[in-house]
Order: sequence, then C-alpha cells, then structure tokens
Amino acid sequence: MDDGREAAVKGSKAIDPGVSIGHVHLKVADIERALEFYCGVLGFEVTQRYGSQAAFISAGGYHHHIGLNTWESRGGNRPAPGTTGLYHVAILYPTRAALADALRRLMAAGIRLTGASDHGVSEALYLDDPDGNGVELYWDKPEAEWPRDADGKLAMVTKALDLRDLLREPVPA
Repeated sequence: MDDGREAAVKGSKAIDPGVSIGHVHLKVADIERALEFYCGVLGFEVTQRYGSQAAFISAGGYHHHIGLNTWESRGGNRPAPGTTGLYHVAILYPTRAALADALRRLMAAGIRLTGASDHGVSEALYLDDPDGNGVELYWDKPEAEWPRDADGKLAMVTKALDLRDLLREPVPA
C-alpha cells in the first residue's frame, strides 16, 4: 500500500554519486574475541584502542574501517532472530584472488560460511562474526561483465558460488 512515501522517494533528487560508506561501528560483547576474529582471522590491523571498551581497525593504514565497541554491549547476547538491526556489514576486496585468500583464512580458522553467492556483479562469502553480526566478504566483477536485461538495466542474480573454483585463484604475494 502506497501511503505517499513511495511517490516522495521517486521524486527525490539522487544523492551525489561521489558519496561512499566509510566505516561501520559494531557493538560486541568482548573486544578481545572480536579482535581475534577481525584481526587474527581476516587480517585487519588495530589503529587505536580505548582500553577494553573500543578498538578501531583498518586495512592499509586508513584511520578505521571498523570500530568495535562494548559501550552498550559488554557481555551481551547475540541479537535474537526476528529482531531489527544490522543484517550484515560488507567488506569489499580488491580482487578475486584477495577474496580467495579470505576464504582460505576462514577455512584455516574453522569458521563456517552461512552462504556463498555469485550475484553476477560480485562474488560473496557470508558468515557471522563471534557476536552474531552478519559479515559479507566480496569482490566486484568488472562493470563490463555485469549482467544486463534487454533494456540494458542491471539484472543481478543469486547463484551458488563455486568455492573450489575460487580457491584456484593464486595466493597473493
């Protein structure tokens, strides 16, 4: 049912195309456990800590891509199914080989995937962090390879990702 909001959205001016999402802050129950996952498994680096309450982590020396904090969640429980909140945070890898490296890290740590998809525009691995936050690790395919319909509009799909094929990617230097 349209209560007038849909029409208002359709008439809205588009956001500046240069806008990007810079970082995310996640509520966690235990900073050390979160750091073991994000730094120990995925390979992010700590850029700053606020004792046992918060840590900021990044790839490549950026001030932070992810903030982890216990300000409202120390010792807390995972979110209950059927509640609102973050569905997942998506972490973009620069190449397919880098995504394959992430898969190898997850496998070595015994971390189970909740999904793996080829969306036509990207390939993605899905999992949960130790606090139940959804995490998507993905790489974007070149735009020239994105699927399009007969009118040239984007036609994303969700197909199973061939993990064996992904693991054939060379190990990054």
